[in-house]
Amino acid sequence: MTADRRQRLRAHLPALMLLIDGSRADAEIAAAVDGGVNMLQARAPEASTVRLADLASDARAIAAGRALVLVHGDVDAALWAEADGVHLPEAAWTARLARVRAGAGGALLISCAVHGVEAARRADAEGADLIVAGTVFPSASHPGGATIGIDGLREICAAVRIPVIAIGGVTAANAGEVMQAGASGAAVIGAIRGAPDALPAAEALRAAIDAGFRRQNAP
Repeated sequence: MTADRRQRLRAHLPALMLLIDGSRADAEIAAAVDGGVNMLQARAPEASTVRLADLASDARAIAAGRALVLVHGDVDAALWAEADGVHLPEAAWTARLARVRAGAGGALLISCAVHGVEAARRADAEGADLIVAGTVFPSASHPGGATIGIDGLREICAAVRIPVIAIGGVTAANAGEVMQAGASGAAVIGAIRGAPDALPAAEALRAAIDAGFRRQNAP
């Protein structure tokens, strides 16, 4: 990881990542950033590279430098939008291949989704900057899907040298457990997008994550 990438990532830890897909008003995303979201992941699985780049560009404008913007699964869209990074599904790109594809975009952060220790170690060894690990708790976005639980998250955090962001069913009520397991933050959808008001929902999550991070790093 270059010094520039390392510094940019470190400045946004602990992370509160919100996944966005263009279905919500810009004002709601802005409110979430106001409330403490400091990473946005633009994802639209059926969208073209151009559409995904547009979504990421819009997110960058809304974030106005307050949040990193990652693009889900499309290195070209990330480069086109001048996003901060790309997030790779576990079964798709490898971190090494994405870095080669980025070429001159060497400053691009590479995040990898993992669901177990071996995938986490592989992503770390291949040069990923960040891991998003889950599904931790039962999640409305993956109903009935397998979960790794707090124990699985703890094993992943202990197995790698890079920051781990927990995803799947994370709320303000259980974010403390996630942080105690060694995570460097959490990624959410419903905990903010399903709330009546994005601002207080993000503020509650931010407070829980920050408190857990302080406890995690206490002497």
